[in-house]
Amino acid sequence: MERITSVQNPKVKRAVRLMSSARARREEGAFVLEGLRLCLDVPRSGLTAETVFVTDELLARHGDELEPLLACAEEAFLVPEHVAERLSDTRNPQGVFCVCPSLDKQTGRNKMKQMDAAGKYLLLENVQDPANLGAISRTAEALGLTGLFVSGGCDVTGPKALRASMGALLRLPVLMTDNVTETIQQAEKSGIKTFASTPDQTALPIASADFRGGVLVVVGNEANGVTEETLACCQTRITIPMSGRAESLNAGAAASILMWEMVRPYETS
Repeated sequence: MERITSVQNPKVKRAVRLMSSARARREEGAFVLEGLRLCLDVPRSGLTAETVFVTDELLARHGDELEPLLACAEEAFLVPEHVAERLSDTRNPQGVFCVCPSLDKQTGRNKMKQMDAAGKYLLLENVQDPANLGAISRTAEALGLTGLFVSGGCDVTGPKALRASMGALLRLPVLMTDNVTETIQQAEKSGIKTFASTPDQTALPIASADFRGGVLVVVGNEANGVTEETLACCQTRITIPMSGRAESLNAGAAASILMWEMVRPYETS
């Protein structure tokens, strides 16, 4: 591998820009992963890397583990600790970073051209907290959801969301949509039932909802919930009954409860 020793190197400066700017990620069609676990998920998830940066220390300790990542990368560079610190979005960098093409550019990845009539989908509308986005995607993968739609809100390729997802955002089918109404209508045309979650306790309690078959559930913004337009578009409004003083749940907690109800086995009489 070639060695890069300056933080002014164009490849380093590009990676720093992608790490810190959602606009740069959109315009350049690329994002950055940091840390051994996330970077190793690239080859494990069938993705590709444009550029890999790794420190001598990490390569010496984890060289065998890094081989699949280096093999799937177009180029790889050794960097000293001060360059790793410049690249890092964390306080204590592990010493490995990879620049990847945007998920929608990955061949056969994260594209849901046609919804599965029996699929289980979650649609996040304007979720702003990357920790919530990451945690929700991690739970969605763990519970076996078919896919995740994201409309507005935080960037799915932002470093905080990717870390919180523990790599789930790389593996779970994710589709960005700028038209929630159209997505809901597409689901209904495919025979999928659509639900909008709301803290309104007059809505249908989730335990009474029929989540058998294909289902799409919308979870809204942390402060304002699902928009009125989306509430009106969905077939059913559902709520999580609460007996305590809290008026609503954190978006991540609410999504977890909703997803469990979506996938839990139904008793048959």
